[in-house]
Amino acid sequence: MRFTFHLIMLIQVCIVAVVATNNNITSPIFPSILAFGDSTMDTGNNNYINTWNKANHFPYGKDFPGHVPTGRFCNGKIVIDFFASNLNIKDYIPPFLDPNLSNEELLTGVNFASAGSGFDEVTSTAFSAISMFKQIEYFKAYIAKLKYIVGENETKEILENALITISVGSNDVIFNFYEVPVRRLMFSMDKYQDYLQDRLQIFIEVLYDLGCRKIGVAGLPPIGCIPIQITSKFGRGRQCVESENSDSELYNRKLIQRLSKIQAMLPGSRIVYTDLYYSTLDLVNQPEKYGIMVTNEGCCGSGLIEVSVVCNEFTPVCDDPSKYIFWDSIHFSEASYLYLAKNIERQVLPQFLS
Repeated sequence: MRFTFHLIMLIQVCIVAVVATNNNITSPIFPSILAFGDSTMDTGNNNYINTWNKANHFPYGKDFPGHVPTGRFCNGKIVIDFFASNLNIKDYIPPFLDPNLSNEELLTGVNFASAGSGFDEVTSTAFSAISMFKQIEYFKAYIAKLKYIVGENETKEILENALITISVGSNDVIFNFYEVPVRRLMFSMDKYQDYLQDRLQIFIEVLYDLGCRKIGVAGLPPIGCIPIQITSKFGRGRQCVESENSDSELYNRKLIQRLSKIQAMLPGSRIVYTDLYYSTLDLVNQPEKYGIMVTNEGCCGSGLIEVSVVCNEFTPVCDDPSKYIFWDSIHFSEASYLYLAKNIERQVLPQFLS
């Protein structure tokens, strides 16, 4: 079994090295990808839990290979899929709760994310999602399985060199602060952002204590440009909500500073901020540059409110999702995720080498 593990590792290293050479770029080499977060990362964990917030039905997945609704909140692949493919790890990162998960898949990475999750426990409870700290419990179970398969030393090596991705926070801000004022009664936006990032820091420290060293953390997108937020504030007037975008900018500035401080506290760690804000704004402000035609509505239904169970097999969809930034009223289209993945690979992944 140890020989098999080292052979897999050797093949991965050789393939990534060849790809990097052929493209005249330097690519970090990761033995596996481990994903945590919300629907921006979930590849199907919500299929296996008791929640209404699922995407395992059409028209979700209409452009995924095989036209399968896998549980991804998208018409096709999401960022984590493109990472895996481009880093030559595998075609996609499977959900940890998949009962058919194989030992080989465990070796090359799994996904713990859950649509509707947030760092605020109130968020996860409202969506019946797997909370971020419950995701940690599943991660511990994953580590135990790894040790059984390859032993303690190889498990340590995998965790130290794995790419850890964290994408979460939008649900907390949108639903717990803007739309349902649960937290607005207790916090200012400034203080709520600090609360969320305090929780994030604890989460990263737990990952570090469990052996992880290379961690990428996504900032917030321009929340005011998400179609459902535009609908909430302006109805059919379709401009971005600038006050909400300003809140996202503030959160991200704080996050950059916070991640730098966390890295300084954790010897041997590499904790990298991942921009979603300016990348998304570029799509919104210069759509013609990317072949985009619709920036402020989703492809599913009216594009104003449809998401999850409201975007279903009876809901009409646009003719060409690649012309839309958003697939439903909250989530990006596959075309947008591909663009974001390319940006992250170019701007973020090299930072793990410096």
